[in-house]
Amino acid sequence: MTPTTPEHAGFSSQRLRKIDGWMDRLVERGTLAGLSVLVSRREQVAYERHAGFADMARGLRMGPDSILRIYSMTKPLTSAAILMLYEDGLFQLDDPISGVLPCFKEMRVYAGEGREPVPAKRLITFRDLLTHTAGLTYGFMDATPVDAMYRDQDVDFQTSDRTLAEVVEHVATLPLLAQPGSAWNYSIATDVLGHLVAVLSGQEFGQFLHDRVIAPLGMTDTAFHVAPGKLGRFAANYARGQDSRAVLLDDPATSRFAAPRAIASGGGGLVGTGRDYLRFCRMMLNRGALDGERLLGRKTVELMTSNHLGGDMASMGQARFSESNYEGIGFGLGFSVMLDPARAQILGSPGEYAWGGAASTAFWIDPTEDMAVVMMTQLTPSSTYPIRRELRVLTYQALVD
Repeated sequence: MTPTTPEHAGFSSQRLRKIDGWMDRLVERGTLAGLSVLVSRREQVAYERHAGFADMARGLRMGPDSILRIYSMTKPLTSAAILMLYEDGLFQLDDPISGVLPCFKEMRVYAGEGREPVPAKRLITFRDLLTHTAGLTYGFMDATPVDAMYRDQDVDFQTSDRTLAEVVEHVATLPLLAQPGSAWNYSIATDVLGHLVAVLSGQEFGQFLHDRVIAPLGMTDTAFHVAPGKLGRFAANYARGQDSRAVLLDDPATSRFAAPRAIASGGGGLVGTGRDYLRFCRMMLNRGALDGERLLGRKTVELMTSNHLGGDMASMGQARFSESNYEGIGFGLGFSVMLDPARAQILGSPGEYAWGGAASTAFWIDPTEDMAVVMMTQLTPSSTYPIRRELRVLTYQALVD
């Protein structure tokens, strides 16, 4: 994208510089090793800055070519991939996934400690997976007996040595956390979507995502592992230490992301740069097209970024996730969707859509303001500090037209 002055993009330079001080304070205090922030508006980059280190031990500065784990920011790309097959006429959103994956025909639902699971009242649909209302969960939630089953039985698309198909088929043998369509529960649903992409397309999921999404968008550093020639740009991942300073969690030299893995995780397996991810955001903001490449139809993007829940996520069963309050925030087909900034108690616009990753990365796209913001850092878990909400305030307060 073409860099521009903040004023040309409708920002105040003076007010936008508040982000500089915020970034520097986070690094100087040791809260974060480093971070990058990119702000685009009206098809131009109004702000790009990098502070601190991608790898403190090696003295590697955070920069525009730093490669980071984006974890759940993989989900919107996977959602785009399955909807490309929807546009090919291969399924409808309300179709049961058991038509493609018969192992999901006889699902049962957890009914409480010591009780037998009960039959699901209806089949899981594609829409249920896209909206996280299928009744699936994550083992790391550590909140219910179903979560514990996932942990005990190696339902983990990041670390398993089994194939994508094998893990998905095993998931189908476990009880659901809730009746399909009845509750919003963040889950492995997008990994199941990745397997559906593979079955419907006849192509390995990772290859499909590269050929149909990543390569056409020119996301040259985005992949399911860091290639050997790029390891020198790969960031370390950190956690909060006892003194609130960042301590090493995952060394890039020995990270599982430094080599190919058994599963290309559609729910959280990608690494990439902030500039790469901004290209995906631009495609979405342009309603499906970028630089002459059309990935999705305009109406499909409109459907993806509409709220598909009966209300907000709080009313559907999960009042908070990560550091965010979910009052006034709905969910579309792969993204959270802002319904009411006053109820959400944060600056924003109705219709803005967003998500983030486990290492505190985040993005949001605001069609009303013709704006996209990407934040890249590496601190796990993402609930450690409210940095995403802080950056929202710092970005929106700088708008002057």
